[in-house]
Amino acid sequence: MASYRRLIATEEETMNVIQLLRSFVRTASAHCDTEDGPAVADGRRALETGNVNIALKWVHQADEPEVRDAFTRAVAVRDLSPEARDVADRYFLDVLVRVHRAGEGAGFDGIKPAGAHVPPQVVAADQALAAGSIDPLRGLVAEDRWDELERRFDRAVALKGFDVDDLTAARDYMEAYVAFFKYAEGHDHHHHDHAHAH
Repeated sequence: MASYRRLIATEEETMNVIQLLRSFVRTASAHCDTEDGPAVADGRRALETGNVNIALKWVHQADEPEVRDAFTRAVAVRDLSPEARDVADRYFLDVLVRVHRAGEGAGFDGIKPAGAHVPPQVVAADQALAAGSIDPLRGLVAEDRWDELERRFDRAVALKGFDVDDLTAARDYMEAYVAFFKYAEGHDHHHHDHAHAH
């Protein structure tokens, strides 16, 4: 009986660890899978302009065919009716975000609604890149992390002006972008070749 109770306790502990890891991955990736997040915004811009390259920077090069195929299918039917446009756009955006998150080693359970909780460091990191100033992150990141944060910020800013059709440059930017965001959130590990493989 004691071994049975220990087995149940071990299973419960395992489930608690799994839930904790899931919440960690969700927080670390919260930015990418929201309706008002940058991946979805780029996906919408790609659909509106007809240029899939705007969205492809979010996925590994090896995963491009799946995203290109979804884009081609969506574009082929989105002008049939407003309903067709909605369905086609949702299909493409779901594929884009799912493939992106898989490339980060994260799961995908649908695009979260606009306004979903995003850590304040992520909001401030977005503002910093948009303004070209790291100041929005002051007070949100520990002082002992500031030098490395500035280094990552400077790299992202330096690569930001890439040509949208130069996917190598776009992915170099994305690698720097993700490294900056992850560090701002408190994750010290290096992102696994987000841009070069991604």
